[in-house]
Amino acid sequence: MRAYRTLVRRELAGFFLAPNGYIIMAAALFLMGYSFLVILVKLQKPTPVPVTELFYITPFFWLILLLTTPVITMRLFALEKFSGTFETLMTTPVSDFQVVAAKFTAALLFYILMWLPLLGCLLVVRHYTNDVAALDAGAIAGTFLGIVLLGGVLISLGCCASALTRSQVIAAIISLVFGASVFLLGYLASQLPAQEDWQTQVLSCFDLFDRMHDFARGVVDTRPVILLLSLTLFFLFLTLRVVESRRWK
Repeated sequence: MRAYRTLVRRELAGFFLAPNGYIIMAAALFLMGYSFLVILVKLQKPTPVPVTELFYITPFFWLILLLTTPVITMRLFALEKFSGTFETLMTTPVSDFQVVAAKFTAALLFYILMWLPLLGCLLVVRHYTNDVAALDAGAIAGTFLGIVLLGGVLISLGCCASALTRSQVIAAIISLVFGASVFLLGYLASQLPAQEDWQTQVLSCFDLFDRMHDFARGVVDTRPVILLLSLTLFFLFLTLRVVESRRWK
């Protein structure tokens, strides 16, 4: 456990000791702020829709989600392989599982910190709209839960992509392509009429819009939670297998 905590601190320091982490946070904060300017214009007219739901249906939410996660994860393994420190790390008395878990944890913690300004944006909206319903605790908690769960899937996918290559750019492209593919599958699923055939049922599992819609309204269903956690564990399992494959070479 001590080795795991040390690795987590080491990875977190890598985000904050380089300008990349601050650039990512600044870009995310800019998109959040701009999206809430758009929302404030919409709130000039009465609307029964919670602010959290108005935020998630903007393209800025999905831009932050899909574009920042590849940039966060691209350096985790690829940079160490490129600089030659990966083999040194793997010869230390730590297991492959600890390395993968620590890198994922650090990336997820940085991702959560990146989203914290969203709470400040919601407080600003609550102040200027003077609407109690605009800051419902359940909707905020559900929204942050959805953000963390979706981010966990994309970050674990990015970890797997970074473990496959020595190039950070290639790792980011792989992660972005797969993340965009899942997003497009979700968009396609949301546009299809409800049917009982198994193809539609399988495709509906990727309907991120519907999943996030429930979270943004404060509705937490165990089925999407289990699905997203399972996908996260699946990609982390693949990452672990890729890291362990160095022994077979």
